Amino acid sequence: MEPFSYMVQMNGNGVCGKTTVNGKTLNENGVNRNGVHGNGSRRQRWEVKPSEMANNTLNPIRAIVDGMKLTPNPDKPMIALSIGDPTVFGNLPTDGAVLQAMKDAIDSQKYNGYAPSVGYLQSRQAVANFYSCPEAPLEAEDVILTSGCSQAIDLAISVLCNPGDNILVPCPGFSLYKTLAVSMGIEVRLYNLLPEKSWEVDLQHMESLIDEKTSCLIVTNPSNPCGSVFNKKHLQEILKVASRHCVPILADEIYCNMVRCSSPSLASLSSDVPILSCGGLAKRWLVPGWRMGWILIHDRNDIFGTEIRQGLVKLSQRILGACSIVQGALERILNNTPQSFYNNTIGFLKSNSEICFSELSSVPGLNPVMPSGAMYIMVGIDMDHFPDFKNDVDFTEQLVTEQSVFCLPASAFEYPNFFRIVVTVPEEMMLEACARIREFCQSHYRPPSRDSNDLDQ
Repeated sequence: MEPFSYMVQMNGNGVCGKTTVNGKTLNENGVNRNGVHGNGSRRQRWEVKPSEMANNTLNPIRAIVDGMKLTPNPDKPMIALSIGDPTVFGNLPTDGAVLQAMKDAIDSQKYNGYAPSVGYLQSRQAVANFYSCPEAPLEAEDVILTSGCSQAIDLAISVLCNPGDNILVPCPGFSLYKTLAVSMGIEVRLYNLLPEKSWEVDLQHMESLIDEKTSCLIVTNPSNPCGSVFNKKHLQEILKVASRHCVPILADEIYCNMVRCSSPSLASLSSDVPILSCGGLAKRWLVPGWRMGWILIHDRNDIFGTEIRQGLVKLSQRILGACSIVQGALERILNNTPQSFYNNTIGFLKSNSEICFSELSSVPGLNPVMPSGAMYIMVGIDMDHFPDFKNDVDFTEQLVTEQSVFCLPASAFEYPNFFRIVVTVPEEMMLEACARIREFCQSHYRPPSRDSNDLDQ
């Protein structure tokens, strides 16, 4: 006997509609068990296309780097100053207390299952305790644990913005903001940072970009790619702009506390502007592959209310949260990591930054901007003195060809005629890289031509 096949159609009220039995009865949508509509129309051939979201997703760094012809000099070992991963060269291991916390979490066998999508309550409370301060108190309910800071940024943009809205993004700035926003149909408006002012925000330009469709202002402090750190006064000025226009802030603070100067969190200075602060273990604890991030919800005036919080919970349920084992270790990681570990990391980055700045400041045609935090330094290229190259991409591509040194062209951050150097490499490698960059520039540098008036004198 031929087995019966059933298809049950639920209507919008959760009530059964028509049932198809062996294809003899059409449901309320006119579709039988073979997927043929009531009017007989059907696809005649295979045609599977990517979604609009997939087509609209573009990583500017990958778009530029993948298009470069990178052929290192075979006589010189490659030095990659382009990757924002502090673990690449093995000279910056995480602390033993961090590793022990992970080992204990694994050995306990308590964290092998699914955690709540927003994270274990105890782990969220540990993050809240670690970052809470009198000016910006936090409880567990103010923390959403995420799969890395990247997912935290994704959730924050997703909960605040709709297609057709616009967000304000620093330029130069981390490319992921645009990658995520454009894929969601959100317009990205770039506000300028000023290299002559250590990459402070051009506040007038930023404010001029705001309109009634602006749903979010992204502030990155400390900065990737600039390595800049905003002081208290400048952060207060940024908050005033957001307050005047009632625009919430997404604060990307993944490099929080990786600074060589005083820089409070945005939330500790805000009296009214609601802030979603995104952070994680990746950079300060030197474990980017562990994929542990978080969102801190700062909303003392209840402007976000319950809707934004519930929205974040719903969005977190799209995947089943951050790694449960790292969550199980999180409290001990935060509480047991010694201050000496943080100090040593900051001291190393400071030393390498100073070496790089000092070495390249004396190279004709280059203009490095001294950083104050994170793990990057931006270097300006006076392209008028390098006529052999069309732009920063051409310049850095040829630097690889001749000297086997790869620096990321700042066109990847929509800021041409600069390049970014990652300062996490061993000191001897940093010195060698700077020497090669100097040699390269000396071979291509052309001094300014003398003005005709000078020739007459």
